[in-house]
Amino acid sequence: MRAAIRVHCVRRLRRWPVHLASQSSVAGTASATPSILNTATACPTSVKLAASSTPTHLASSPLQPLQEYDALVSAGTLKLDPHQRRIVERHLQPFYTSLLSYSPPPVPPPPSSTFAPTLFSRLFARSTLSSPGGPPKHAPKGLYLYGDVGTGKTMLMDLFYLSLPPSITRKRRVHFHAFMIDVHKRIHAAKAAMGAQDGGDPIAPVARDLAREAYVLCFDEFQVTDIADAMILRRLFESLLRYGVVMVITSNRHPDDLYKNGIQRSSFIPAIELLKSQFQVTDLDSGTDYRRIPRALSHVYYSPLTPENKAEVDKIFRSLTTRSSSSSSRTDLIIANRPLTTFGRTIYVPLSTSHVARFTFEELCARPLSAADYLEITRTFGTIFITDVPKLDIGRKDVARRFITFIDACYESKTKLFVLSEVPIFQIFSDDGTSAKGQISDHMRSVMDDLGLAPEVVGASSMFTGEEEIFAFARACSRLVQMGSKEWAETAGRS
Repeated sequence: MRAAIRVHCVRRLRRWPVHLASQSSVAGTASATPSILNTATACPTSVKLAASSTPTHLASSPLQPLQEYDALVSAGTLKLDPHQRRIVERHLQPFYTSLLSYSPPPVPPPPSSTFAPTLFSRLFARSTLSSPGGPPKHAPKGLYLYGDVGTGKTMLMDLFYLSLPPSITRKRRVHFHAFMIDVHKRIHAAKAAMGAQDGGDPIAPVARDLAREAYVLCFDEFQVTDIADAMILRRLFESLLRYGVVMVITSNRHPDDLYKNGIQRSSFIPAIELLKSQFQVTDLDSGTDYRRIPRALSHVYYSPLTPENKAEVDKIFRSLTTRSSSSSSRTDLIIANRPLTTFGRTIYVPLSTSHVARFTFEELCARPLSAADYLEITRTFGTIFITDVPKLDIGRKDVARRFITFIDACYESKTKLFVLSEVPIFQIFSDDGTSAKGQISDHMRSVMDDLGLAPEVVGASSMFTGEEEIFAFARACSRLVQMGSKEWAETAGRS
């Protein structure tokens, strides 16, 4: 049983390609909200051997972060990076040690709703919902780890989270985007419970419930691009800290660069100051960029839209959805318009088995689907086919945004992706090379360089102009490159 747990740990740690001896990448998110994100991946033979041949991986209890890091380096699973090890030694390990002796204050239970609310009961309920005056003095400061894509943020977070002892049961590790979807859903329910005329603060009960569920929170890929999130986060984080919740956050940006040029950013400044005062802000950039190491590409992307390429994609789809004639295979037939329920509404998958789905681009991106819908699709299906992907222009910016959101969901859920497109998939957003717009701006060139993208591969795009839009576009292209690698194809999807 312990061997299985340790292999699971190594599999999680192999999500990012950084500092890995094999330079492969495996995604996976351990979360307390499996309804939002809960992925399982196949474990490569090489990783199983590394785990089984290392006695430290069979220990009766989880190793501490520094011990875990050194064990993975010794096993050949990680490539030693002195800067990265210093981060573990000086930040993750002391934070872990402080948690062992930390006892969070009790969180009050939700008020009883046995009787109809009166003015007095509402006032009393609000007083009981109010959080303490400030964070507990003995609470450890949180960790805020930031750095470019490829610096090992997620790997270090997973290493820390999986090393937490069994005695810490109230813990949660979640992608920040999925967390905010959950928060908005809870706020909506809190408002409904309070009633239209109550006028209470819905964030207070949401923070209380979150604190009761977990006092160790790990957020991956923290970013703020939406004004609604920006207005919520300061009050939410203040309340969580007052309840004694400690957090580990990873982000591509320093707190000072969050929500840059956002609407009403001045209202978000207190949240930035909160992050800088209540968290240890640590830069992970070490000068080593593993994204630039060439990777063998797997044949999962097909272009242009020719009969030959369509026949090849059809053949792959049939091979993955046709089982042997055993009796058990009869229960996993291809179903048309399979219903999926997400957030109380139903979306339909055109063609699918229980593990493989197929969409045309229009079916997937021309419909008004949300990030939550795409997360549910990628959570349900380990392998997804998208056909008839056109070259996009500025007139279809909303469709392009949905496709970027879908790519992010695929990446987070470790989905195996097959694409049939009009042009090479990395170039569907790019301008016509002969147009005057086909010039790469200095800012876009800088972002592409940060993400390890070759401009001649991706091309320029005038479709995206804002700083966050350009970053999202470039990151999607970077992820498509990674998802087309041989390592990704060999480890993504579900059996």
